[in-house]
Amino acid sequence: MIDRKDLESSIVEIYHKHYLDVFRFLICFSGNQNDAEDLTQEVFIRVLKNLPNFKEGNNLKTWIFSIAKHVAVDHYRKKKFTAVFKEGFFTQLESKDKKPDEEVEISEMEQMVHAAISKLKPKYRAVVILRGINECSIKETSEILQCSESKVKVDYHRALKDLKGKLNIGVEGVLTNVK
Repeated sequence: MIDRKDLESSIVEIYHKHYLDVFRFLICFSGNQNDAEDLTQEVFIRVLKNLPNFKEGNNLKTWIFSIAKHVAVDHYRKKKFTAVFKEGFFTQLESKDKKPDEEVEISEMEQMVHAAISKLKPKYRAVVILRGINECSIKETSEILQCSESKVKVDYHRALKDLKGKLNIGVEGVLTNVK
């Protein structure tokens, strides 16, 4: 519930609730922590500007992700699709006290996934990030991408098939290691 009389408090609450999900989506999409931070800020500026126009009854999370998708696509267009998923995304992830050989193995796997995802078509990349990494439902993904649920299913299936081909291993196991 959005308190339209106290928008500042509402945006602070919304920011704290959705910041991490939006940031995670944008870091996967941009491949750069600094860009993701800037884009996340841009998302919440747009949320703040458009919050008075948000229709009660709609899903706030999908509305915010829809804005994030547009911000990411705008950024993607500005960079002309050349700098997406630069080296460094997966190295920015924190270590979880694994043995060195496990860390190397995971790092190599992440780099393979990183490279494979970066080679996907943008529409496939978005659906893989939303469904496979951010664990959005089919309905949420369709609302964020503004397409039908069947298109999400088809694109996700094709994207996983494409990823599987690029990786030459089981995709589901790889995607669980990406988080």
